[in-house]
Amino acid sequence: MVGKEVEALISILGVEKLFLLGSAQYNASLSSYFSPQAGAVHPACFIAPQSVTDVSAVITSLTSRNSHESRNFAVRASGHTAPGGITIDLRGLNSIRLSTDKSTVSAGSGATWDAVYSQLEREGLSVVVTSFEVVLANGSVVVADEKQNADVWWGLRGGPNNFGIVTRFSLRTFEQGLLWSILTLNPLTEVDNQARINGGIMAAENYDVNASFITGWVFASQHGVSATLNQLIYTRLAEGETSAFYKPILELPTVSSISTTATVANVSTIAQKPQAARYVRFQYHPPTPFQVGKRDTRDEFLTILFSFTSYMTATTTFMPTEDMIRATYEAFNAPLSLAQGVAGIMWAIYKRGGANNNALGLSEYHGSLAVGLGSPSWPDAGDDEAVYDAARSLVADIENRAKRLGVYNQYIYLDYAAPWQGVINGYGDKNVKKLQELRKRVDPRKVFTNMVKGRFKIPEEGH
Repeated sequence: MVGKEVEALISILGVEKLFLLGSAQYNASLSSYFSPQAGAVHPACFIAPQSVTDVSAVITSLTSRNSHESRNFAVRASGHTAPGGITIDLRGLNSIRLSTDKSTVSAGSGATWDAVYSQLEREGLSVVVTSFEVVLANGSVVVADEKQNADVWWGLRGGPNNFGIVTRFSLRTFEQGLLWSILTLNPLTEVDNQARINGGIMAAENYDVNASFITGWVFASQHGVSATLNQLIYTRLAEGETSAFYKPILELPTVSSISTTATVANVSTIAQKPQAARYVRFQYHPPTPFQVGKRDTRDEFLTILFSFTSYMTATTTFMPTEDMIRATYEAFNAPLSLAQGVAGIMWAIYKRGGANNNALGLSEYHGSLAVGLGSPSWPDAGDDEAVYDAARSLVADIENRAKRLGVYNQYIYLDYAAPWQGVINGYGDKNVKKLQELRKRVDPRKVFTNMVKGRFKIPEEGH
């Protein structure tokens, strides 16, 4: 039965923008989620706005004091839904417009980064975000940047879905050529050398603005595979060059059965390679046997390694000293963490640029930090709770080791945090209070706190 709230939305938007349970459009929307876990949650309907005016009308209707029903809703740009509620699917807001002088880009919040990069790479450009177009809880539309609605600009950069719905991004362009990239797999006998090398290149005095990398360990119980993994990217190399910054890593012995070659390509090409798929999106491939001694390519190896249908992530933050990197491996290698199908624990340098202009609470920190990413994947949904418990224990173990070494940091990286992690409390009391004050101004009825389920909410005052 179609509820009165849904009937009201149909009258506002038209039936072509609202997909009811059981319709072909509904099923297509549900099947488009990258995660089987997200696709298993069924909302009452999907709303497919085609403009910021549509989004404003939907929010005004859903939050009206005269609303016939009080429904939870979710906002999907890349992967969330509301069980039994209404999901606002922003994928129709996917326009990408490059200015005539090629200095700015306007992108709808439904546009994917690979689409943005594919368009910009023809011009040798990349971008940074400079402002948001936002629909607030009362249905009003504002632009937030460093000069106008600066508190909203600050809060959205760390406050996730607590203040409104971002419908458009303004971005400033800069020149960007091809990227150099390589993935290496080293035997676990190199852990001590890995800790020494990465502890050195992650030190603040060795920071290189052009270097971006993930390093860690992978374990696939189904195939009996364990290895040290390094995903290395450098943004300022010509074709045929090799990054001197990564020379110590590249000199480590590699797993003999995995071939390793560098790639010089644009961002969208690198993002589409299998080794990047685990960090950008999840793709299912039927498991195939891995035979040590067979000359598998690195892409075939990673297709095997990341072939499970369920996954989760959890993060922690610490100073990446040599001792702490070794301690993280010891936690990873403990029997408690090796639940069925655990893919590995990885970490990356946290880039601190602009830290004083967001809510993350890092502006007063002046050293190197690493984000530890626990990323298990597994084939059987019946093992969900066992893996969740193992991940929680693994993160706690790493944090306890970091505290004993005096290198722990309370910051939790939002994008890959687990639902049970206190992300916003990690920003510090001062920033939490500032976020609470911002919510009072832009969402006094706490629409986005109470009606929008999921993600990380601003704590109530006194908690």
